[in-house]
Amino acid sequence: MVSAPLTSLDRPPRNKERLRLWIRMLRASRIIEGELRERLKTRFNSTLPRFDVMAALYRQSDGMLMSDLSRFLLVSNGNVTGIVDRLVTDGFVVRTKREGDRRTSIVRLTAQGTSAFEEMATTHEAWVSELLSGVEEEDARHLSSMLKTFRSNWEDEH
Repeated sequence: MVSAPLTSLDRPPRNKERLRLWIRMLRASRIIEGELRERLKTRFNSTLPRFDVMAALYRQSDGMLMSDLSRFLLVSNGNVTGIVDRLVTDGFVVRTKREGDRRTSIVRLTAQGTSAFEEMATTHEAWVSELLSGVEEEDARHLSSMLKTFRSNWEDEH
């Protein structure tokens, strides 16, 4: 096992402000996500992963392969399958076999699913706006731009 000498622990870290930023971003994200989860459950009897699946399908009105959906959401096929199964049962999603390949399914929102998602999305956007109401629009735009640049730089490296 490799460990740093104890003397190095006494030195102040060089990137303390970046560490503080990370902790603040993480804390804010967790607080906001927790509040959104609770509100989705209370208002729409939905979960955040269910909302995310519906959002992805809403963006792709022609539907998505299950494998593409799980890749887009960065979750396993098994996680997506359970959510899609419940959405099918509720009449929000239909699953069809891909032409020429009976092993793969394409899923898409139904008219009922589209309508339900649009109501949830409008409400979700208002909740996020409310939760971030202390952030001025220009500051939000600037921070969003900075994070987008960071994401692009980080993704290029990995």
